[in-house]
Amino acid sequence: MEFFRIKKDIPFMKRAILFNAISFLTFAAAVFFLFSRGLNLSVEFTGGVVVEARYEQTADLEKIRSAMAGIGIAEPQVQSFGTVRDVLVRLSTKDAAVPALRSTDANGKQVLDQAKLQSLVLAPGGAGASVKRVEFVGPAVGDELAQDGIKALAMVVVGIMLYLAFRFEWKYAVAAIIANLHDVIIILGFFAYFQWEFSLAVLAAVLAVLGYSVNESVVIFDRIRENFRRYRKMNTEQVIDSAITGTISRTIITHGSTQMMVLSMLLFGGATLHYFALALTIGICFGIYSSVFVAAAIAMWLGIKREDLIKPTARKEGEPDDPNSGAVI
Repeated sequence: MEFFRIKKDIPFMKRAILFNAISFLTFAAAVFFLFSRGLNLSVEFTGGVVVEARYEQTADLEKIRSAMAGIGIAEPQVQSFGTVRDVLVRLSTKDAAVPALRSTDANGKQVLDQAKLQSLVLAPGGAGASVKRVEFVGPAVGDELAQDGIKALAMVVVGIMLYLAFRFEWKYAVAAIIANLHDVIIILGFFAYFQWEFSLAVLAAVLAVLGYSVNESVVIFDRIRENFRRYRKMNTEQVIDSAITGTISRTIITHGSTQMMVLSMLLFGGATLHYFALALTIGICFGIYSSVFVAAAIAMWLGIKREDLIKPTARKEGEPDDPNSGAVI
């Protein structure tokens, strides 16, 4: 299915150095912000308090957020949980240290006052509201989740490289994984620069972007392989330009429809889906860019050629050069 077809190939690879220079600067800036500012990790990673409450009527999340903001909690994590009457509130260790939620124990130490916290959560729900559970997430659990997230990311990267090396050739695997890691680091750079909250949902979005981006790279690499077989007089640069031009219509259809869905989550999904959808939005945009200008260009600079994908068949000893020679008509 195509919306349109471009008859003349667009010379993308002639501007490959310029586009990759832009990518390198963006990547370097993302790495700088990651090291200088770091990620604003959510309670799942840093530890804190989780409160689950149930209201008799539909919970007004904005009232709960306003009540928490009124005592000094800057960005309270409040979301619906299961039904519209169930509410889940997450407080990080920093939020739990707000003076309005603290009290002095028998030993004279400042501790979190669960009664104050529960009354704060239940106040917007009226007399029929009740707390179902209060859980403390320790730093050790947060460290374990962070390590598991890094392991999951590493396994995805290794799996993608093995798949591309098996389906195409190692040069394509190296080019694609550099492009995909480029997307991941830039997403993390945005979250570090703006100090957006990095949660498990955002990590899931990053892993989704990896798979989404490699899919675009595979489509382009497949077309490159077809063009090597079809156009034997073209050089490598021309083959890549033809492959990218030929997939533009497909890219607009698939990425456009996906982006519409993600934007709907971003605009109408509320606070629960906001950063998840934001990470996907950034990842999809840069995924298109990296698949076209980064992955294809790196593959070209690594020296891909027709023989990498189309292996010549070995002629058996004694077999004539022309398979039709000696035929009797």
